[in-house]
Amino acid sequence: MKKLAAFLLGVILLTTACSTKPPSVRVQNLRTNKANVQIKLANSNTININDVNAGATSSYQEIVKGSSMATAVIQNEKDTPSIIFTADDDKNYTVVIQSGTTATLKVDVTDK
Repeated sequence: MKKLAAFLLGVILLTTACSTKPPSVRVQNLRTNKANVQIKLANSNTININDVNAGATSSYQEIVKGSSMATAVIQNEKDTPSIIFTADDDKNYTVVIQSGTTATLKVDVTDK
């Protein structure tokens, strides 16, 4: 009985450790104005991360795996920068609205 319990515990731990987690995305706004970001996902759905204040970072939202495009609309600015990135399982993505004369985006990736 102890061997069976140890085996089942091992299987549970192995299954939990090897399970994949869907990718997640958030927005970090390094500009001086509030920003709204729309992310078009690989499945053609969109998510909106709105009202990200200057210097703030939003919370993570899960997205689908595949190619995504983020577009930022920044309050009182005419440029709407975009960036394409590929989302993979077990990764967190941060769309960074960079400071500077012209608004640009970059994407930082970390493991979950």
